[in-house]
Amino acid sequence: MCALLRTHPADPSSVTTHIRSYFRPPCEGRAANMSSTTTSTTATTRTAQVGSISLDSSLAGYDEEQIRLMEERCIVLDNDDKYVRDGSKKECHLMTNINKGLLHRAFSVFLFDPESGKLLLQRRAAEKITFPNMWTNTCCSHPLAIKGELEEAEQIGVRRAAQRKLDHELGIPAEQVPLDEFQYLTRIHYLAANGQDDIWGEHEIDYILFITANVTLQPNLNEVCDTKWVSPEELKALMTELDPASFTPWFKLIVQKFLFPWWTELLARRQAEQPLDAKSLADLTDHSIHRML
Repeated sequence: MCALLRTHPADPSSVTTHIRSYFRPPCEGRAANMSSTTTSTTATTRTAQVGSISLDSSLAGYDEEQIRLMEERCIVLDNDDKYVRDGSKKECHLMTNINKGLLHRAFSVFLFDPESGKLLLQRRAAEKITFPNMWTNTCCSHPLAIKGELEEAEQIGVRRAAQRKLDHELGIPAEQVPLDEFQYLTRIHYLAANGQDDIWGEHEIDYILFITANVTLQPNLNEVCDTKWVSPEELKALMTELDPASFTPWFKLIVQKFLFPWWTELLARRQAEQPLDAKSLADLTDHSIHRML
């Protein structure tokens, strides 16, 4: 399993001097899990059950907890981000459905240290069904079709989901990331396959949230296998140096179009001797949907 970096960004011991040392070989877990599972699974085994999700050939060999999470009910949308119905996470992430236009709501959190201004990245665990082993922004997931997360006023449902998933994935307590500290900036509409000829993918209207917070990390190893705090210069170097396939597609889109101008503004708006505050970017809020298909 990849070693987890839990140091505070200001800790000198967390500073890496070589770009390549940021990134480790693929996280262990998925390959071993698939080899041990598929030896006893044949193409005709279609009736196994994990929760209410049928373990058909599309899920054979994947991690049991990640299969269980495929039961979650996502928010299915029209192209204008209007609620249509709910749909299982499995349904929403199959390319056969995506290619027919199935679209769901998502969010991407960018969490910055209020003193150093560094951004927290995570590396998705090998157990993940979509985009395993890839580096991405702090937290990316979906609001669910449940009371509280369906609410749209002031993006409160998305904020609640972000708070929930920061705890689930990274062990960040809710009190460290209050709902009113998330700064909504804009939405992107994108589509990406998990890989060439892969059956899984994403088709999302993704809400982009910034937050500045002092946090403690206790990553869930079934979700995250590594974390790293980076400065703008370090991230630019990484994006230049490494294979683009090292990063999730939505993260690359946000980096290319939006991240650095917003980050520059965040750093520039620091009040003398005061911590950075994501809420200082409120005037940059853009309620349009950026089509990046």
